[in-house]
Amino acid sequence: MLATTGWTAVRSHKGAEDARAASLKAWRHGSVSGRPLPSPDAEPSALSRFFTTLTAGQRERLAERYPLVVGNLGGAPTELRYRANRAALSQARAVEEKRSHDAGLTPAGRYEAGRRMHRFESLLAPDRQILAFDPAGDGRVAEVFGDLDAARRVSVVVPGVDTNVLTFEKTQRAYSAPVGMGRSLYAAERKAGPATRTAVIAWADYTSPVGVGMDAATGKLAAEGALRLRRLVRSLPGDSKVALFCHSYGSVVCGVAARELPARVTDVAVAGSPGMRAQSVSDLATTARIWAMRDADDWIQGVPHMEVGGLGHGADPVSAGFGARVLSAGDAQGHTGYFAPGTTSLANFAGIGVGAPASVRCARDSGGCADGLGPDAVAAAA
Repeated sequence: MLATTGWTAVRSHKGAEDARAASLKAWRHGSVSGRPLPSPDAEPSALSRFFTTLTAGQRERLAERYPLVVGNLGGAPTELRYRANRAALSQARAVEEKRSHDAGLTPAGRYEAGRRMHRFESLLAPDRQILAFDPAGDGRVAEVFGDLDAARRVSVVVPGVDTNVLTFEKTQRAYSAPVGMGRSLYAAERKAGPATRTAVIAWADYTSPVGVGMDAATGKLAAEGALRLRRLVRSLPGDSKVALFCHSYGSVVCGVAARELPARVTDVAVAGSPGMRAQSVSDLATTARIWAMRDADDWIQGVPHMEVGGLGHGADPVSAGFGARVLSAGDAQGHTGYFAPGTTSLANFAGIGVGAPASVRCARDSGGCADGLGPDAVAAAA
């Protein structure tokens, strides 16, 4: 069964992979007004300068012709990326609708195609702002809540294992999925700092491990994700301050990324972390404040916090020796409850996100977690 399922998944996504590759190839050979198009791998700042030289009509034509490129192009105007991704999602939806009736696929393959079709339909809702979309493989996607261009504070939610286009949002256990996490954090930030212009990005734009297996125990996928995360931060518009909220394996990604994060990242907060590929905060070599929390009934506490021969992710971020500022997560439930509305964990994230770190509630045995961060008194430990 596992072998057949794996074969079906690889076969079923070949068209999406071909579409992405074809779009990139066409872009590399394309031009605008006789000028060659820049490399899609160019720095976001260079790509931003390129788009400022174009007319509105030229930008729109590029988005229409190369939606799978422009929609994922750090440095392209935010609204243009949203429009390009709507076009890419519409095309991907049509592909999956056709595949859902393809007699050449197994019943499982047709069923999966139908699920992907419905997911793309959901992402096409008029009020959604899709910042990145790639249907290849299991799919990658990122969504924005709020006005990214006007925001003075931007929060990025980095999720963990089993994150893909199908698990990007869930009806049941909504706050365990990136969309639910992002929406919940945005609402909490609006409440915590109503005068602060904020935006939240639910960022599932990296390839995460499938299940708690070998990939989850090593840093290979985290290293690849860290490259993408750094690029995202470099591509954000304006001069907003940025906070990263990293859950489970997402904290491994953030730990690897920390060493070369731009200075605009002021805070990195991890929850339910198996480690950050470091033995202490100083190993992260970042000027950002490092926060950590873990609920008492989170199963991740049973994972060995060590690194031996490439396996494991280093010291426990909530341990005293690691040196992080340890936050309360007393009323979160289990490994996936940190973003649930009404929890102390979410309120702590929101305080950090709006730039009010002195308002956080520290863990019971870490009452000084916000020392030196402002005149406001820190709430008593839960």
